[in-house]
Amino acid sequence: MEKKSSGNVLDLAARFNRVYVNLPLEERKQVVLVIGNEPISWDVARVEIANNTARGNIILNKLIALNII
Repeated sequence: MEKKSSGNVLDLAARFNRVYVNLPLEERKQVVLVIGNEPISWDVARVEIANNTARGNIILNKLIALNII
């Protein structure tokens, strides 16, 4: 069962963005997590989160659960 995060999506997206903007450019290309055998880089995560997709919400919740953001 997936752990639900506290806070609304905009707050979580802001947390993600604070981490993302401080990453070196090359690090943004690296895989940050895997969802259903699909590697998700920081760049892919940013696009999904910025577009407020269902996958973006899953990414945010997983990054919170893993204490990455």
